[in-house]
Amino acid sequence: MSVPVLRLKRGEERRIRSGHLWVYSNEVDIVATPLKALTPGGEVVVEDSRGKPLGRAYANPHSLICARLFSRDPNQSLDRTFLEKQIAQAVSLREPLFEGGCYRAVFGDGDGLSGLVIDRFNDTFVIQSGTAGMDAVLEDIAQALDRLYQPKNIVVKSESAVREQEGLSSMVQALKGELPAEVLLSENGVSYYAPLEEGQKTGWFYDHRAARRRILPLVAGARVLDVFSYCGAWGVLAAAQGASSVTCVDSSARAMEFVQRNAELNGVSDRIVALAMEANAAMKELILQGQRFDVVVIDPPAFIKRKKDFKNGLAGYHAINELAMRLVEPGGVLVSASCSMHLSRDQLMDVVRSSGRHIDRFVQVFATEGQAEDHPIHPAIPETEYLKSIFARVLMNP
Repeated sequence: MSVPVLRLKRGEERRIRSGHLWVYSNEVDIVATPLKALTPGGEVVVEDSRGKPLGRAYANPHSLICARLFSRDPNQSLDRTFLEKQIAQAVSLREPLFEGGCYRAVFGDGDGLSGLVIDRFNDTFVIQSGTAGMDAVLEDIAQALDRLYQPKNIVVKSESAVREQEGLSSMVQALKGELPAEVLLSENGVSYYAPLEEGQKTGWFYDHRAARRRILPLVAGARVLDVFSYCGAWGVLAAAQGASSVTCVDSSARAMEFVQRNAELNGVSDRIVALAMEANAAMKELILQGQRFDVVVIDPPAFIKRKKDFKNGLAGYHAINELAMRLVEPGGVLVSASCSMHLSRDQLMDVVRSSGRHIDRFVQVFATEGQAEDHPIHPAIPETEYLKSIFARVLMNP
């Protein structure tokens, strides 16, 4: 069966040749390629303006990113054999780096499988598809996982906003086994329960694992505040590492239940307080109470999801950083994180700088961290490098 051709305008192949995997709709020669006639999720051969093949992709004429390359071989189809090879290749990076079967097994473009995320929780794999192309091969993905790892459960949990841009609805279902209400995982030597069925995204955020590892020498005997804590990934780790007290803050009462359970699981419930409050309100209340902490972690959701959100989102980052700095005991540590792809590391650094100046603090940045090793960066796709955190000592100005 012949595969449709998607031909680019003259000069628009440069980004693809440099290694990028995305084709935007305004790069397509719609005279040579009636874009709207393509089937969402169907495979195409991408060609330059002269008809020279650039690779194989899957397409979606309804999306701004109208095609995503998965192979430079124009004859390679997105079949189960190919998916099995790519998934095994991705996992081979993770297995030497992490003890146990808890990691992001596939990170989309970073692993050459644009639109696909797979998180592993021991014997449960959670698939997150963000595109019509990956939706079309979900059964093949599940069969590949089953053949490679024989897990108990293979679950699809695809609810991201990216799907709306692709014209896709949410999808939550088990492809093998059952859809567990929760999963048990280990990270940095600590065990956690995470909500799967009702949790955010795949249920857990492995991406900050490296940054959380960096706090280990900072928290022994410390008073710790973990803001936007979700299930307590930072806070429970701090308590397990010897923090004298930990206060976790999240607007979700359900997340606070998991903080308490995870504290009990690790034998540190006597040193953890869980506050189900909106972050800014909670920090303002703690300031009024005169409380101070040796380590304050702020790990918010993305305040800048789209470029047009930048101004308001930046103001949000300034607000939470100023509040957080007021809660740091002089000489203590602020960990300021951002998962907004549209906020660069330098811009977050400037937020920390200007927040310190605004409240007359002397700030020393002594470390920065990015996403963990199971979130590899594609060097041609800046969007794959989205996570950043800044470790700063906060002192009174001399």
